Amino acid sequence: MVRYLLHKVFYAFVTLFGVITVIFFLFNKLGDPAKMMLGQNQSEVQVLAVKKKYGFDKPISTQFLYYLNDLSPISFHSKTPTNYTYLAPKKYTATTLFSVGNTSTVIKMPYLRESFAKQGKKVSQVIGETLPNTFVLAISAIIIAILLGVVFGIISALYKDTWIDKTIQVLSTFGMSVPSFFSAILFAWLFGFVLHKYTNLEMTGSLYALDDFGENMQIQWKNLILPAIVLGIRPLAVVIQLMRNSLLEVLNQDYIRTARAKGLSEFQVIKNHAVKNALNPVVTAISGWFASMLAGAVFVEYIFGWNGLGKEIVNALNTLDLPVIMGAVLVIAMIFIIINIFVDVIYAWLDPRVKLS
Repeated sequence: MVRYLLHKVFYAFVTLFGVITVIFFLFNKLGDPAKMMLGQNQSEVQVLAVKKKYGFDKPISTQFLYYLNDLSPISFHSKTPTNYTYLAPKKYTATTLFSVGNTSTVIKMPYLRESFAKQGKKVSQVIGETLPNTFVLAISAIIIAILLGVVFGIISALYKDTWIDKTIQVLSTFGMSVPSFFSAILFAWLFGFVLHKYTNLEMTGSLYALDDFGENMQIQWKNLILPAIVLGIRPLAVVIQLMRNSLLEVLNQDYIRTARAKGLSEFQVIKNHAVKNALNPVVTAISGWFASMLAGAVFVEYIFGWNGLGKEIVNALNTLDLPVIMGAVLVIAMIFIIINIFVDVIYAWLDPRVKLS
C-alpha cells in the first residue's frame, strides 16, 4: 500500500507541474501583469517600478522559475533586497534551512502571490475566505445526490421496466440534460420569488449574512437549500443511472443466486451482498462530481450570490485578477488529485478483487 501511494503521489506531482506550466504561460499571454495591477491610471515610471519589484521585467522563462520558487515548499532566496527572490517579511514567513553564499534555502507554505484587484491581500487569504463556503455547498449537494441517487437507483432496478422505473429514468435523463445555470435561474425565480411567501427562501444569499441590526454576521442555513439542490441535480441523475445499471448487473451474478438459494430474504441479499458491490461505479462518479463541483459551482454561486470560490473566480475574470484565477485553478487541480488518490484506495475496500500493485 505504501509503495502504491508513493507511486500515486509521484504522478500527482507530475500532473500538478503540468497544470502549473499551462496556466502560467496561458494567463501571462493575456496582457501585461504590471498594467493590470495598476489599472488604467498608471504612468510609465509606475509600470517600470512594478515590473522591477515583481520580476515582470525578466524573460518569461525566468518569471516561470520565480513562480515555481514561490509555489515550492522548499525554495531559494537571495539576500539582496533588490532581487525579486529577496525574502521580505511581508511576502511570507519562512524558516531558513541553510545558506550558501548569497542564497538561503528556506521551508515555507506555498505562496500564491497577491491579488491585483485587492492590492496587499494575499491570494491564499482570498481563497481561504471563499473556499470553505464552496466546500459547504459542494458537500451538501453531493450528500443530496448520494442519498437520493442510491435510493432511487435501487428502486429503479428492483422495479425494472415498470412505470416506476420509467418515470425515474425520464426524470434522471431530464436532470442530466438541463444546464446548471438554467436550473439555478429557474429555481431562484420559482422558489425564491413566486413561492417566496410559502418557502421563505431568498433568490440570492450566502452562508453568512448581517443580522437585522447590521452588526453581526449570522449563519443563514436556508440560503444553502436552493443552490445545494440545483448543484446536486446533475450528479443525482448520474448516480441514479449508474446505481440502477450496476445493481442490475450484480443481481445476475452467481453469488447472488447462491445467497438466494441459502434462504436469505431479498432484503438481505440486496443489503448485504448486492449494494456494496454495485457501488464501485457510483464511487467513481461521486468522486469526479465532487471535485468538478468546486469548479462547476461558478454559475450556481454567481446566480445565487453565494460567496464561494466560484463567484470569486468570476469576479477575478471580470477584473483580470490573474493571481487569484491562477491560484484558484491550482487549488481545484490539487483537490482533484487528492480525491482521485483517495478513491483508488476506497476501491480496494469496496471490492476485494481490486488489487493494488
